[in-house]
Parts: sequence; C-alpha cells; structure tokens
Amino acid sequence: MAAANYYEAARSTNVSPEDAALIARRKKVLGPAYRLFYENPVHIVRGEGVWLYGPHGEAYLDVYNNVACVGHSNPHVVDAIARQAAILNTHTRYLTEGVLAYAERLLATFPQDLSQVMFACTGSEANDLAVRVAKAYTGGTGFIVTSLAYHGTTEAIATMSPSLGQHVKLNEHVRTVPAPDTYRTAPEAISKVFAAHVRAALADMKANGIKPAALLADMLFTSDGVYPDPKGFLAEAVAAVREAGGILIADEVQSGFARSGDAMWGFLRHGLDPELVTMGKPMGNGHPISAMVGRPGVVDAFARTSRYFNTFAGNPVSCAAGMAVLDVLTEQKLLENARDVGAYMKAGIAGLAEKHAVIGDVRGAGLFLGVELVNDRKTKEPASEVCTRVVNGLREKRVLISSTGPDVNILKIRPPLVFSRANADQFLSALDDVLSTL
Repeated sequence: MAAANYYEAARSTNVSPEDAALIARRKKVLGPAYRLFYENPVHIVRGEGVWLYGPHGEAYLDVYNNVACVGHSNPHVVDAIARQAAILNTHTRYLTEGVLAYAERLLATFPQDLSQVMFACTGSEANDLAVRVAKAYTGGTGFIVTSLAYHGTTEAIATMSPSLGQHVKLNEHVRTVPAPDTYRTAPEAISKVFAAHVRAALADMKANGIKPAALLADMLFTSDGVYPDPKGFLAEAVAAVREAGGILIADEVQSGFARSGDAMWGFLRHGLDPELVTMGKPMGNGHPISAMVGRPGVVDAFARTSRYFNTFAGNPVSCAAGMAVLDVLTEQKLLENARDVGAYMKAGIAGLAEKHAVIGDVRGAGLFLGVELVNDRKTKEPASEVCTRVVNGLREKRVLISSTGPDVNILKIRPPLVFSRANADQFLSALDDVLSTL
C-alpha cells in the first residue's frame, strides 16, 4: 500500500538546503512523533484568503485547510481578535458579556431544543466533554464509531479514533462499524446496511454487559473516505441506538459551519435531531475555540454530578473571533458559495473522469469532496500509489490537497469557504495536468 501523505527523508527528492535545515531543527526540538505533509514539505510564511505563501513569495492554492474556514488571515477576524485582546482576555468565572452574546448568536443557528453551549479550546476537548456528558445522561459506557473515524487526541477520544492507527488501542467499550461506502454498496441500500452494522455492535455490547452511551459520528464521514449521501440515511441507525438507551453525538468539527453547502450543520442535511453536537477550531477560523451544544435535559444530568471549567475556553478574545466568523459567513453568503462552487468543482471532476479512468468515484457535499482513485473501475481496486503521486504532483504545481480512506486512495478536498469558481478552475486544470502524466 502507498505511504500516507507525509514526509520521509528517504522518499524526498527536492528539499532545499534552507528547508533541510528547518527540518533538522524541527526534528531536534519537536521530536519524532510529528509528521510533515508531502514528499517535499511546504515551507509557509504567510496566508491570505485561499493562498499560502512560501519564503520567496511563491503562492500555493490551498484546497485543503478547512480550519481557516473564512480564509487565511481574514481581516475581519484578525481585527476582532486584536481589538478584543487590547481590551480584556480572561476566563468565564467572571461575568462578561462577550461569551453570552456569542453563545446566543451561535445557538440561534441550531434547532430550538439544542439551546445550551459549553466552550472548550479544541475539537478533541469538545468531543471529550460530549463523551462525559453522554455517560452521565445515559448511565452507559459503550460508544459506536466508524472504522476509520477521527474524533480527537485526548486519551479518551484517541481510543475512539481508529484512524490514529493500530498502535492506539480502542477502548474495550468502543465498537466500530464499517463506513457507509456508497461506492461499493448501492446508495439505496446504505440506510439498512449501516443500521444493521450498528445493531450488530449494540448486540455485541449487550452480550458483553456493556450499556450503550452513544453513536459518535462525523456527519460527512471525512476520515473514512467522505460519504455524505444519501441525505437522511442515518435515521434508522440513530433510532436503533436510542432504542438501546444511547444518544447521538454529531461531530461537526469538519462538517459544520456551512461546509456542506446544504445547511449550517451536517446533521441538519440528514434531518437528524442529535442530543449533543460538537464543533472545533473552524468556529474561530483557527483561533483555539471549540464547543459542545446540547439539550438542556442532557446537560443537566451531567451538571448534577460535575461542574465544568476550562480555564480559557469561552474567553473574550476567542468569542470575538467566533462572532467575526459568523459575520463573514453571513455577509459573504458562504453557505451559498459552498453549495455553488462545490457543485461546480464536483461537476468538473466528474468531467475529468471521462478522460481519466483512474477516477472511480466523485462524491461530496459543498466544499468537501472525495475523489476515489482506482486501478480498475470494474474491480474498484484502490489505486493507493497513484493517489500519493497525484497529491504530491499537485503539491509540485503549488496546489495543496491531501488523501484519506483505509487504502489512502481518496483525494481529500476541502478548501476555505471563500474558494471561488476561478480557484476551482485552477485546481481542475492542475488536477487534469497531473492525471495526464500518470
């Protein structure tokens, strides 16, 4: 199988002396556990909108970084952070208005029964908190995740994130189910197939004396390979979990904040009503703010036995960043932009599939696309090596994406939401060029 999209000195072919020196410094002080993207790492010194810039002014089209959801160094967000930092930054154990104004505005984007928010600093922390709340509310300890899910890096959440690799052991109360692969299973059958896997997981929990707490699901199944459709297919599985005494935690770290182009939140496009919703750093355009939104009754069960405090979660500067992101999403109509440009890109890639047989499937929602590469469309054999070559070929053309899926054969495309049709044309042209060299 092809190596995932990261740097290894043995595979690198074109690292400048300047970058080689940085890599050596990095290895010395950051240690060996970190990874750099691409066979030839990208050295970045500045960002603006959909562009990242190298030390010599070279411009890279960013078709990957969802955290900077309203664009790198967005001036409205930067100004909001700077203005608030010059006035006050403190914790939530004092009375301040900013956290309340932001909470009210954020909650206005949710259904009325999701009416309370608890802030954290990262998506991992938000999911960790949601797990604690789910346990308190249900009395259960069992969690269901998909087979290559990523939900975070705290000790508890890492054991529910199979994508971290075989050496990160799953919690004994965690059960995995196959992702809803609409490329290899008929879309009309996905609802029943996925629900059957969830019921099997629940039955196994029962056989082992484990009470279910929740189904924890990324609403676009992004680490599994990007499986957003058909809309509504999760309902049967969620009903099975609730029948067994569990709840739904909708992980919106990657699918939220208008990313799908259909709705502000991924669970809304599926017509779901989760008990808990988590979100991460896109809410502050990269500023360290995250949150868990929940139903009052669910949160109350946790509050009866626990008090929550996270030193700088919900601080005035973070909330100013979050408020500014909502401003930009609304004023620049980025939900509509995600829908329009995402559909345009998806159609463009489908057009390239008529020319390049290696493209087996194109799927996605809004500005989150997955392009599955295969060696043979009939057998659907994953083209893992080809995928690595495409990702690195695009990097050499200064276009940045990555890969995903259990066989690392799926192009992962998720640009900032300010991405335009002109940007899409540049990406499509570069992708065509790289595919033509295979």
